[in-house]
Amino acid sequence: MLEIRPTCENCNTSLPYDSKEAMICTFECTYCKDCVALLKEVCPNCGGDFVKRPIRPSHLLEKYPVSTKVVHKPVDFEAHFKKLQSK
Repeated sequence: MLEIRPTCENCNTSLPYDSKEAMICTFECTYCKDCVALLKEVCPNCGGDFVKRPIRPSHLLEKYPVSTKVVHKPVDFEAHFKKLQSK
């Protein structure tokens, strides 16, 4: 089951459970669409791509609450782009 993390890992923008701006990679690293564009659609943690995060239906929130764990790890864009160039 997806955690549905509450914020963008890079810029810490709020991404509520029903956000249409939330993007995730295969390990559920969570970023907003703006940061995903800056990252050239490549996850800085695993090197995978991003997909739109599904929206958890509100009627399931009580039984399956979303995560409150904030993961805030601003990206070192210079290092990220060097990794992309070396591929």
